[in-house]
Amino acid sequence: MEKPDYHILVCMSFRGLEPKGKCIKQGGGELLQYLESEIADRGLNAFLSSTGCLQFCDQGPVMVIYPQGYWYGEITDEDQIDEILDALEEGKAAEEYLLA
Repeated sequence: MEKPDYHILVCMSFRGLEPKGKCIKQGGGELLQYLESEIADRGLNAFLSSTGCLQFCDQGPVMVIYPQGYWYGEITDEDQIDEILDALEEGKAAEEYLLA
């Protein structure tokens, strides 16, 4: 496997062995599934990972894209994911969803 161009992390709210935060309760799992299919459909060279708590519970669901260092919050639907991936393909951030 070649090194991916992007590593996308999606918070699943785990602290220890149990999901406790907002990200998983607000659809983080569905977000992960949709991202996986979109990455494949778009042919992006990206690696997708779920994570433990990223400490931005009030702004969840949260996702991070590296190496760009984009932190996105309150990502709750497929349209937002599409906008974020469109911007990524254009070499920029989807400013509207960036965490400050």
